[in-house]
Amino acid sequence: MTPAERHAWLAGTFTERVDGVSDWEVPAPVPGWTARDVVAHLVDWLPGFLSGGGITLTSDGPPVSDDPAAAWRAHAAAVQGLLEGPDADRPFDHPMVGGHRLAAAIDQFYSTDVFLHTWDLARASGQDDTLDPTLAGELLAGMQPIDAMLRSSGQYGPQVPVPADEPVTDRLMGFIGRDPAWRPPA
Repeated sequence: MTPAERHAWLAGTFTERVDGVSDWEVPAPVPGWTARDVVAHLVDWLPGFLSGGGITLTSDGPPVSDDPAAAWRAHAAAVQGLLEGPDADRPFDHPMVGGHRLAAAIDQFYSTDVFLHTWDLARASGQDDTLDPTLAGELLAGMQPIDAMLRSSGQYGPQVPVPADEPVTDRLMGFIGRDPAWRPPA
């Protein structure tokens, strides 16, 4: 799958979860976050990340605070346009992650985040939180060897112990610091 194809798939799944949210203020599995914060995180951090490598990403959507669903759709369309555009294969040098092709950097650092946060938004809003088990397994296998680096980044909480015989999505969520048993308060 190309980075553009993977983003279209993952962003499409996330959009389905966005469309199913009825209360944007419901708590999310990330401590201190709401469903709205999950969307805000994805919409807000990528432009800053890209600007660190000299790329400007703009969308014509409203602020997440006004309309999370419309903000997400505009943002996802802007990212898809970048991945399908002429600059997708250009070099991208970022001070924190080094050199990559632009599409590869978006795929590795952002599309993966969309995948992980799909679980957060689904769980917060009481929707289907099923993640693709093949991709979940690949991510878990790729992240385990760099555990210390991930923890030191401050982007992941402490691991939540999950038995090895549990589903791979539960093990992935536990690895990144989510409690697979978490449910929003009643």
